[in-house]
Amino acid sequence: MKLLNSLLGRHPEKINANVEIYTWQTCPFCIRAKLLLWWKGVNYTEHKIDGNEAARTAMAARSQGRRSVPQVFINDQHVGGCDDLYALDAQGQLDPLLQSA
Repeated sequence: MKLLNSLLGRHPEKINANVEIYTWQTCPFCIRAKLLLWWKGVNYTEHKIDGNEAARTAMAARSQGRRSVPQVFINDQHVGGCDDLYALDAQGQLDPLLQSA
């Protein structure tokens, strides 16, 4: 598996961060965000909030009122949604966040 991860460019052994993502099962942006996290080798906690208004309210309280999905948190810091996650990666800021504990 280590060789396969290396060939794919995935390095889960470098990921120390606690990552949480709030999702809806069929949301294409959620799928894209999870794909990027998977590609990076991140083991994340997924909170599936499909139709659960109480869970969505709790997510919004953590994310400065944002109610759209996905919402991503790294080490309890809100980093935003799918576009925000990809922007952090494009700017070279995602990997350092994922490597911090």
